[in-house]
Amino acid sequence: MPGIISKLKSYARSPQGRRTIARGRQQAANPRRRSQARSLLGRLRGGGRGHGGARRY
Repeated sequence: MPGIISKLKSYARSPQGRRTIARGRQQAANPRRRSQARSLLGRLRGGGRGHGGARRY
C-alpha cells in the first residue's frame, strides 16, 4: 500500500492539503468541535452505551 501513503503525503504538501490541515487544526482548537469529535468517535467505536437500546446517530 505504499501508493496510498505517497498520495497522502503529496496531498499534504500541496497548497490545498496545507489549507485542509490548517483548517483541521483550527477546528481542533475549538472546544465545542473537540467535544463533537469525541462524541462521534465514541459512537463509532460503540463504547459508552450501556443500556443496549437501539443505536441512534
